[in-house]
Amino acid sequence: MKNVQATAKTIIKNVEQVIVGKRQQIVYSLVAWFCEGHILLEDVPGVAKTMLARSLALSVGCDFKRIQCTPDLLPSDVTGASIFNQKTVEFEFRPGPLFSNILLADEINRTTPRTQAALLEAMAEGRVTVDGVTYELEKPFLVIATQNPIDHEGTFPLPEAQLDRFLMKFHLGYPEMNDELDMLGKLQMQHPIETLQPVIDSNQIVQCQQEVRRVHVDPKVQSYILQLVTQTRENEHLSLGGSPRASIALFRASQALAAMRGRNFVLPDDVKAIAAPVMTHRVILKPESRLRKITGQQIIGELLDQIAVPVIANEAS
Repeated sequence: MKNVQATAKTIIKNVEQVIVGKRQQIVYSLVAWFCEGHILLEDVPGVAKTMLARSLALSVGCDFKRIQCTPDLLPSDVTGASIFNQKTVEFEFRPGPLFSNILLADEINRTTPRTQAALLEAMAEGRVTVDGVTYELEKPFLVIATQNPIDHEGTFPLPEAQLDRFLMKFHLGYPEMNDELDMLGKLQMQHPIETLQPVIDSNQIVQCQQEVRRVHVDPKVQSYILQLVTQTRENEHLSLGGSPRASIALFRASQALAAMRGRNFVLPDDVKAIAAPVMTHRVILKPESRLRKITGQQIIGELLDQIAVPVIANEAS
């Protein structure tokens, strides 16, 4: 797994030329990419959500496209459409922005449910069907969607079924004062993203995705993952717990994190480190618990404290 670790370090170092003081969030992004998942960034405006997506794409030399989601955005504006060619007297398919390696769906909750649903097949299966014809998307493929938590007027909140399609949901948050000071210095002459160069190619990402699947997950760790997910279904503060898709997501994300840490086996610490961004958006709090200011992150943290951590023999020895 040294290849995955080296690739991750190279990308992180390059992205940090642009994104200052957000190492953990960059790691989360790579975990999602390495296990072929997708990311939902929920945060206030101006904290570099778009810059993170662009930096990842530039670092890997990937094709990057951005959709500004608005209420009048149509599904065909995302997937593409068949256009009649008068010369050939035939319909020709014109691919939409979905046909890229990294797609940024900016303010996804501002577009209609019909357009939001246009992303579902692509996110789940890596292909798009238009006019009865199925088109495979080029690998690697990553959707990064953003939404603003403070805007509620004119928005269409993502339904639970679509939230579940995102492997991770996390936020960047405001930078520390020293980090923001460093950022101002870098921006004085020009934006650092203007000079960002590719450090690997997209084929290496695909190789990493294949290697991640070979990371060993001990039956004890599998049981640990299932205990966590099962207990969310029985928790008194939750009206809906994690689905089997949550178990798979936590399994895959733990494999990716272990590989990025240079191991070919998963430890319980990997599961604990990645549980919050993978699980919190997959559980629904009861109204009374929400009124008491209880959060999904608190619930996941408490469950991790309660569940006995299995002892795993060092697979590398």
